[in-house]
Amino acid sequence: MTAPLDPDALIDALAPLLDLPVDPAHRPGVVQNLRAAQAAAARMAGFAQGDLAEPAPVFRPESLE
Repeated sequence: MTAPLDPDALIDALAPLLDLPVDPAHRPGVVQNLRAAQAAAARMAGFAQGDLAEPAPVFRPESLE
């Protein structure tokens, strides 16, 4: 079980380390996206894969030419 996400604490801790200014007007959107990312990660982590599961192929843009 993972610890609950505190998006505000995460923003406060990581934004200065990344030298990433977060405009106060944009903060609610950043919080919303962090919560959405956590929900998606939790769904993926809970998905059991069989022993024969193969990784996805690597996307190579040059193969489109």
